[in-house]
Amino acid sequence: MLKVAPVLFATLGFIGLSLCESGSAAPLELHDCRISAGPGASSIGARCGSLTRPLDPSGAEAGDIELRVAVVPALNLTPEPDPLLPIAGGPGQGSVAFYTAYAWAFEAVRRNRDILLIDQRGTGESATMNCEFDEDLIEGEFSTEQTLEYTRECLEQLPYDPRFFTTSVAVSDIEAVREALAYPTLNLYGVSYGSRVAQHFARRYPASTRTVVIDGVVPPQLSLGPEIATESQKAIDNILARCAENEACNARFPNIAATFAHVVAELKIAPVAIEVPNPSTGRPRSLDFGSAELAAAIRLLAYHPNSIALIPLLIDEAGKGNYVPLGSQFMMTMISMGDALALGMHNAVVCAEDVPFYDPGNFDYDGLEASYMGPLQVDALQAICSVWPAGPIDDGFKTPLATDIPVLLLSGDADPITPPRYADMAAVDLENAAHLIGKNQGHGQVGVGCTPRLIAKFIETADPRALDTSCLERSFVMPFFLDFSGPMP
Repeated sequence: MLKVAPVLFATLGFIGLSLCESGSAAPLELHDCRISAGPGASSIGARCGSLTRPLDPSGAEAGDIELRVAVVPALNLTPEPDPLLPIAGGPGQGSVAFYTAYAWAFEAVRRNRDILLIDQRGTGESATMNCEFDEDLIEGEFSTEQTLEYTRECLEQLPYDPRFFTTSVAVSDIEAVREALAYPTLNLYGVSYGSRVAQHFARRYPASTRTVVIDGVVPPQLSLGPEIATESQKAIDNILARCAENEACNARFPNIAATFAHVVAELKIAPVAIEVPNPSTGRPRSLDFGSAELAAAIRLLAYHPNSIALIPLLIDEAGKGNYVPLGSQFMMTMISMGDALALGMHNAVVCAEDVPFYDPGNFDYDGLEASYMGPLQVDALQAICSVWPAGPIDDGFKTPLATDIPVLLLSGDADPITPPRYADMAAVDLENAAHLIGKNQGHGQVGVGCTPRLIAKFIETADPRALDTSCLERSFVMPFFLDFSGPMP
């Protein structure tokens, strides 16, 4: 049986080859439509259309793809001419689904500007590059052979050549849509991997870029993967230290850091057989809960303050021998990642833009082995990319963006994957930028406290240094759960 957990767990998320453009874009016709984050989610009125793009913009390879485009009109009947373009993370998440899940956070911007949505090629409804798998396969420990077998099967399922789904190709799609809709410039918002796309678009098309907001920043010069486990360990250590410093949390979960270390050590020795309800069907299923499953569950819980609040409680339960709550979290994580991320597009990005630039000689192997995640993720990524065909990246792709375009950088000081120092690395050559850091906040600040209002003000003024950021001190952080009935008062 194939073991797909490490393959999904590895998600985050040709050097020197510049891409040629192939002519001006034709006008893009839009029609009334409804967009949503998925089945059962509320929908939003928009204007939708599709734009035909060459699979290979250089023209060397034949074939076309269709890009899904949607415009959510501004509330103002005489809006500003330059829209906001939200760019989703992953890599592999569609921007239409991302926006509709967080639409409320962009309403202040939409008062005076259209929201332009483009499912990046390979995601959403733009030539989706996904790999199907059976839920029965979501279990088991990492095996290089099993990961290679699944990766080859994934490649056989893909409808297009995966070489043409890199960031360098995708930004040319964005520019083609801008031209087709006759927008003079764009205001970019990119979260996580989307921050990489936003920075590279601004590098390649500075005249088309008015402002940039990057949230959970991935600096261009950094290859994601080797530090994820150690950064996540630091984040968990800080979360558990915060619990220990809180009187009620410490009284309820004494020595919680030691409990976590014990759980990690026990699962490294052998998995625990448990039975958990399937989150989709409710039917009970058997699961061998080991190090890989713990890593997947805890890593995603650490992304957001609301789920961070559950971590001490779930660790305490595991320390008492009850692994069912963490097992259920693992199942929900794997299913939601499988639904939200297009694995083929994800691999196309990381196997061209990250893994080829790894330097194993500089890996912190001691830190990886000491972390709760271990080297599982970086090993899985290297195995996947050993057989995945790498696509083109532009000249200068791995250098920091140097520009005087107004840039607002957003970080959370509890972010387990893109800590604030990453934003500082990205800002080294930004001449007109400001960096805002949310206290005890996780990955992605767009929905936190007054951040939506600050983003709207920045886009309005195009002045990152004129923001009154005192409101950030009042941002809500979910109190720790002391039991399953809810958070402490």
